[in-house]
Amino acid sequence: MDKFTMILAQVNVVVGDISGNATRIIDICSQAKAKFDSEFVVFPELALTGYPPEDLLFRGDFIRKAENELTRIRNEIVVTAIVGHPCRNIGVLYNAASVLGGGKLLARYYKRHLPNYSVFDEKRYFSPGEGPCVFNIDGLNIGLTICEDIWHEGPVEESVKAGANILVNINASPYHIEKANERELNVVSVKAKQSNVPIVYLNMVGGQDELVFDGGSFVSDNTGNITHRARSFDEEIFTVCFNSKLIPVKGYVTSMLSTDASIYKALMIGVRDYVNKNRFRGAIVGLSGGIDSALTLAIAVDALGAENVEAIMMPSRYTRSISKEDAILEAQNLGISYRIVEIDDLFNLFVQQLRPVFDGREEDTTEENIQARIRGTLLMAISNKTGSIVLTTGNKSEIAVGYSTLYGDMVGGFSAIKDIPKMLVYELAKYRNKLSPVIPERVFSRAPSAELAPDQEDQQSLPNYEILDGILKLYVEDDKTIEDIVEKGYDRETVEDIVLRVTKNEYKRRQAAPGVRISKRAFGRDRRYPITSFFI
Repeated sequence: MDKFTMILAQVNVVVGDISGNATRIIDICSQAKAKFDSEFVVFPELALTGYPPEDLLFRGDFIRKAENELTRIRNEIVVTAIVGHPCRNIGVLYNAASVLGGGKLLARYYKRHLPNYSVFDEKRYFSPGEGPCVFNIDGLNIGLTICEDIWHEGPVEESVKAGANILVNINASPYHIEKANERELNVVSVKAKQSNVPIVYLNMVGGQDELVFDGGSFVSDNTGNITHRARSFDEEIFTVCFNSKLIPVKGYVTSMLSTDASIYKALMIGVRDYVNKNRFRGAIVGLSGGIDSALTLAIAVDALGAENVEAIMMPSRYTRSISKEDAILEAQNLGISYRIVEIDDLFNLFVQQLRPVFDGREEDTTEENIQARIRGTLLMAISNKTGSIVLTTGNKSEIAVGYSTLYGDMVGGFSAIKDIPKMLVYELAKYRNKLSPVIPERVFSRAPSAELAPDQEDQQSLPNYEILDGILKLYVEDDKTIEDIVEKGYDRETVEDIVLRVTKNEYKRRQAAPGVRISKRAFGRDRRYPITSFFI
């Protein structure tokens, strides 16, 4: 054999669109034959159903549909292909990969290590497989593994022992900060070098609810050197050639994205796919003139296009003139349409109607929250009328401590920055302005404020955001105790106050919109705490 060529299909599939995904797989196989003259194509983990299908896997009609479409793929493709899919065998469900070719099932592998941590709960649905899968194509022995298998001892080593010359690992590996470096440098390259075989790592791409799959598929030779690397966050169908010595011939290796660039891309893809896959007509952003809504708006426009985004400005008696000016300027910079809807008259009507109920009570946050809820009602009314989704604008710091109004500024169908702490909001906004200056500089320099009361600033209710974000990182993402955090140099009273706020506001977070996950521990799928709990 002079050379062996395979096609890697780093694709964006839709959960539940089994027929559509199957048609896409068949079309790509035809393209591989006609355009690349390749007889071998690889698709990601659960490419047929999308990942994660969650409790759809409990439905018999869902599994039957997957079985029928897998049969259609087997009968229609003109090449040999690895396809990820759920597989029911004698009443047991597996996360499987089938090797199909010539109208036949040539080999099948069942995922052996089922992740059941963080955002994963595969043991809820699947049973683990046993033993390696090594199949022969054109005289070449290829070992097959799925995602988590490569992070553990056993599957790779046993495949090599069974005669594998090349190892293929198909994935649906969701993004979080620095994960691309971790899996490439600390896992796959090490495995390839230790096992003395090249490893082909194929990942899925695209957004699915809170998760974003970042692609970045790559090939490591048997010495641990990267010979191919696909783009991150983009679909890509590319070739990998092996010479007669089964060494991957050096191909195109894209550069790793910077941390800020990768986070921003993840937010864009998360918003784009949530809006488009759920068939919303576009997005609506309540634009206040502050940094959070400014970044959210920029992400929305970059993800969906200016023609599909509208900003709604809802000033009150407490809205500063600079907030109005900066909001209008950003909307104009981004080239989007915007509306100004004053809320003072509505606020006065609410207060008037509630005067008999509030008689004898001092004004407090109740009146502030009424303003936020008026804005929320207006945004949702426009969403209902237009068919566009409201993107809520709360950041992780605010959501953590409940510095937000339930049914007010928390309303919306999706959140771009739900997992972005406040200081990272500023950093990402600066990154976006380096691409093109759309967010007015004054938004960065002035103190953040909800503008629900005279001369209000966030730091009147919260510690400095640098301190708050540091405490939240340790408590929420790293599971540190109060004592641990105090030992890091933080004031005990402040730490205890923040921890109490996080605990008390779980009920709010349960009612918050889903949002893009970029950290190892996001609120939602990652961090599942009881609402009713006395533990602090």
